[in-house]
Amino acid sequence: MPPVTFGQQQATTASGKSVFLFNDGTWFYADSVPLFGIKPLGISGLEIPKTGAKEKIISHTGFSLSYNEKHEQANWVAYELTKEETNKLFDRTDKFIPDPKVRSKTSTDKDYKNSGYDRGHLAPASDMGWSAASMAESFYYSNMSPQEPGFNRGIWKRLEEQVRNWALQNNAVFVVTGPVLSDGLPTIGSNKVSVPTFYYKVVLDYTEPGIKSIGFIMPNFGTKDPLQKYAVSIDSVEQLTGIDFFPQLPDDQEALIEKTVCTKCWEWGGAEERMQPQSQQKKPASTSAQCSGITKAGNRCRNNTLNVNGYCHLHQAQTGGGPAPAKDTYRAPTQKSSSAVQCSGTTKAGKRCRRMTTSASGRCYQH
Repeated sequence: MPPVTFGQQQATTASGKSVFLFNDGTWFYADSVPLFGIKPLGISGLEIPKTGAKEKIISHTGFSLSYNEKHEQANWVAYELTKEETNKLFDRTDKFIPDPKVRSKTSTDKDYKNSGYDRGHLAPASDMGWSAASMAESFYYSNMSPQEPGFNRGIWKRLEEQVRNWALQNNAVFVVTGPVLSDGLPTIGSNKVSVPTFYYKVVLDYTEPGIKSIGFIMPNFGTKDPLQKYAVSIDSVEQLTGIDFFPQLPDDQEALIEKTVCTKCWEWGGAEERMQPQSQQKKPASTSAQCSGITKAGNRCRNNTLNVNGYCHLHQAQTGGGPAPAKDTYRAPTQKSSSAVQCSGTTKAGKRCRRMTTSASGRCYQH
C-alpha cells in the first residue's frame, strides 16, 4: 500500500507533539490543520461502518442503516450528502410509518404518543429533499429515535443545518449518525423503545485539497451551547460506541483521519447566516486575495482566501488587525494527565460524574 504523502514535512517536538513544517518556516500542530496531500480514492459505500456477522444493513434511496431490535431503533444511519442533494425539491411528508424492510417490525406511533419525546430524525428530512422516495423513507420509524424536544428542535437541528452547509462548501460529505445505545436505558411505549442519553454524528470531507473529519457527542437535552463544544475526534466516537467508522479507508489514511479533529478547518455559522435576510448576509469576495495574516516567522501568509475579512482559515485569530499576537495563536490540544481520575463534573441529578478521564482539567468530555 503506498504511503500517505503530505505537501509538508511532519516532525515530532521534544515534548512528543506532532507538527507539520512548511517551507516558509511556519509550523502548526498536526491536529490544527486539514490533511493535505492525501489522494482520495473512489470507494463505493465509503460511509458504511464495519458490521458484525449477524448485523444486516438495510438500504434505502437516500441512506443505509443497521437496525437494533433490542432498542427498537438504528445503531447507525449513514449516507453521502452531495452539494446537489442539498437542493430541496420535495417538501416534508410528515407521514411516519414502519419500515417495511425491517422484518422484526419497528416502533409505531403509539410508542411515542404522550411520551414527552419527539420522533427525532437520524437522517434529517431536510437532507433527503432531493427525491420524493428519499423524503418519504426518511419518515420510517427505523430512522427515528426518542429525543428531548429542546434537543431535537435546538442544537441537534443546528448541527444538521451545519452539516448541510459543509456539503455545500466541500461538494460532498459522508455522514454517520445515531444514538449511543447501552443496557439499562429508560424506554417508552409497549415496544420498549430505548431513550438514549447521548447521540453522535461523524462527518468526513474526503475531497481535495484538504481532507478533514470531525465527530460530535451530544447529551439528549436542550442547550444553547455552541456546536464546537461537543466536537471530538472520530476515534473518540468509536471508543464510546464500539462502532468502526469508515473501515474501507486504507489503514494509514484511516489512522490519520480519525485521530485528527480540527475545528478551525471547518466553517461555522453558515446555516444560521442563511436564515438571515439577504441584505444582512455576508457575501464572499468575488476574487481570491493573498491572506493578510502574519506567520510565526514574521512573514506574510502565502495562502489565498475568498474570506471577506482578508484572512485565511489559519489566521482568523488575527482579524482584529495590528501585528501578530505575541503568543502562539495555534496552541496544542489540552494536555492529558499521566493517569485517569474520576471526573469532577456534576450530573443533572446533582451527583458526581462516574466517568474516568485523563484530561488535565479533571473533567470528561461531557463536563
